[in-house]
Amino acid sequence: MKKEIINELYSAFEQAALEVDGVECWSARELQKLLGYSKWENFTNVISKAKIACENVGHNISDHFPDVRKMVALGSGSERDIDDVMLTRYACYLIAQNGDPRKEQVAFAQTYFAVQTRKAELIEQRLLEVERVKARAKLQETEKILSGVLYERGVNDKSFAVIRSKGDQALFRLNTATLKRKMGVPASRPLADFLPTISIKAKDFAAEMTSVNVQTKDLQSETMIAKEHIDNNAAVRRMLLERGIVPEELPTAEDIKKVERRLASEEKKAVENKKKK
Repeated sequence: MKKEIINELYSAFEQAALEVDGVECWSARELQKLLGYSKWENFTNVISKAKIACENVGHNISDHFPDVRKMVALGSGSERDIDDVMLTRYACYLIAQNGDPRKEQVAFAQTYFAVQTRKAELIEQRLLEVERVKARAKLQETEKILSGVLYERGVNDKSFAVIRSKGDQALFRLNTATLKRKMGVPASRPLADFLPTISIKAKDFAAEMTSVNVQTKDLQSETMIAKEHIDNNAAVRRMLLERGIVPEELPTAEDIKKVERRLASEEKKAVENKKKK
């Protein structure tokens, strides 16, 4: 997510905040717009899921989702009374967690309502961490699918590891073991756990192309499959180099396991802080 978009969304969410009886809250009607939902009916479905999540952790729904009425202006100059819900920060957090993660606004809101110190730069950093964790999970899923495709063609786990290492060499110009030593990655840990987001996505893109082409071209031999994977990684490398990105020169990223634990801890604290209030 681009910095200017983050700043724009940050300002919009800040301006929409209200204070009712000393409690920070947001109008559900306003949040609907902020999260990119065009129809109130669709958004109420998300609110319903959030209410269930609220109840499941032992909170009183009425404390976080009180129903209210509000007046809205009509085109004729008159006003109409409509339903609304006044949402606490925790309610907004639950709604964001149950929203459509494909929406850029929802992805932003998941972090905006989770962090306790609302600063744009902290939100930006957390969004980058969330994106990296998601990219790593996506790569794992892609490689799992690719492994299944190759297994059907007689490629065992050991051979798959060799093919994957050849792909790394084509992408980074270094084999996996050498690249691990260069980056200071423990020998027992997957390389991807320490790669920056762009490198994780590059590996994922190449692996997806291999999975598609192995099936489309009906490749059967390990040699042909390995060549396909090498070619795809080499193609991704050329694309990166054209944009001025040299993958093997990118700095080592923080251990993804530590990032995952930190994100989980922040979410747990967000819930616990609400329990104390």
